[in-house]
Amino acid sequence: MTRGESLYGKVPGYRVDLEPSSTRVRVRVHGEVIADSERTLIVRETKHDPVVYFPSEDVRFDHLEPTSHTTFCPFKGEASYWTFRAGDHLEENLVWSYPAPFEQVAGLTDYLSFYPDRVDWERES
Repeated sequence: MTRGESLYGKVPGYRVDLEPSSTRVRVRVHGEVIADSERTLIVRETKHDPVVYFPSEDVRFDHLEPTSHTTFCPFKGEASYWTFRAGDHLEENLVWSYPAPFEQVAGLTDYLSFYPDRVDWERES
């Protein structure tokens, strides 16, 4: 496998499911609300814990700076990252998205996620 190559069709039974959710979810970083949405996607991927993704319209970019860091997932594509900066607080490569995800997960376009162990989550039922 080379970077950029999708493994869809080559790994039988592997799934990445995008499940819309209307539950209100907020993310705080060092006390700052950085994301607040009732339009998240829950991404359920084989061999991974579920991940919450936020529509870009519901993420505050005033404390986010794009970085040159990228990673590659053979089922989602290449991810881009942002660093959180507010005052003396810095969280490098805290946020990621797939700007051009593979066709099978095209619904991830314009959605972002956060490392769950580095932010504070609030969910309303």
